[in-house]
Amino acid sequence: MGVADPKGLVGVEHYKKWIEKGYHGPMEYLANHLHLRQDVDSLLPGVRSVICVGLNYNQPVSNLPDQPRIARYALGRDYHKVIRTKLKSLGRLLESHHPGLGWRACVDSAPIFEREYSHLAGLGWFGKNTCLINSQRGSWFLLGTLLTTLAFEPDKPALGGCGTCRLCIDACPTQCIVLEEGKWQVDGRKCISTLTIEQKGDWDPSIAPLIGDWTFGCDICQEVCPFNQVRPTQPSRATTSQEPDLLSQRQWPDLVQLTQISHEDWDRLTQGSAVRRVGHEGIKRNAAQNLHNRQNLSEDKLGKPETT
Repeated sequence: MGVADPKGLVGVEHYKKWIEKGYHGPMEYLANHLHLRQDVDSLLPGVRSVICVGLNYNQPVSNLPDQPRIARYALGRDYHKVIRTKLKSLGRLLESHHPGLGWRACVDSAPIFEREYSHLAGLGWFGKNTCLINSQRGSWFLLGTLLTTLAFEPDKPALGGCGTCRLCIDACPTQCIVLEEGKWQVDGRKCISTLTIEQKGDWDPSIAPLIGDWTFGCDICQEVCPFNQVRPTQPSRATTSQEPDLLSQRQWPDLVQLTQISHEDWDRLTQGSAVRRVGHEGIKRNAAQNLHNRQNLSEDKLGKPETT
C-alpha cells in the first residue's frame, strides 16, 4: 500500500488523447465523467489523501484443452467484493480513531485514475503493456483506493522500466500494444480482454481467430513478463496469493457445455464471480469461438507435412 497526493495527477492529457483515438473501444464508460476523474474532490469533498492498495491474485493455472481459459484475476471470488470489503474495514478503522473523518472506498466502479494514483503512491511503474509493475512483486495484483479527508504524508512515485524488453509486444496475438508519441499504450479495440469481456455481438472476422483459447480475459502480456517469472534469487516475484477468496476456484463446465448453458444455470454459476460481466450470450459466443479456433488449429497441424 501507499499514499498519493490527490492533486498530483499528471496523465490527464494523455488519457484524453487515448480516448480521442478511440482506443477505449466499446468501453464507453471510460469516456464519461472526465470532469470527475480529474478531481477526486468531486467524489469525496475535502479529500486530502488517496490510500492505494494492491492485492496479489496470482495462482497456478491448468489450461486443459476442453476447459474454458479464464484470466487469473477472475478465477476466484469477484475482486470488487473482496477489495471493497477490505477497504471499508480500513475506512471504519481510521474513523474509529478520527471521529467525523470522511472516506470513500473505490474499486474500479468509481471514475478515478487509480492506476496513476497507485504509481504516485509507489505501488509500481507503467510497463509497456501499460500494466502497473512492481519491481519486487511483478504485476499480478489488483488495485483499490480509499479516499479520505485525513492527511497522510504522500509516498514517492515508483521507479522502474522495461528497458529494451518487448516480450509482451511480440507475444500479443492482436498486436494491441502500440507506441505513439513516445508512449506505449493499448488499443482496447484489439485487446483480447476487451474483446472477450466488453464487446457485444460478433467480432470482426479477421480478429476472431486471434482470440485463441481465451474464454474470459487474457493474461498473455503478463505471463511472458520477466517481472512475473519465479526466480530462485528473487523469491518474492510471482508468489501465489494468500487471499482465500481469490483462490476459491469454481468448477466450470467444459467448452461444449458452455455453448449450450441455460440462462438459469449461467445465473447460478456466476454468482459472486467477475466472469458474470460478460453475460450469458457473451460466454456462449466466446466458448463457441474457442472450439472453432481449436478445430482450425487441429486441421492446420494435420495438413502440415512431417519433418525429418
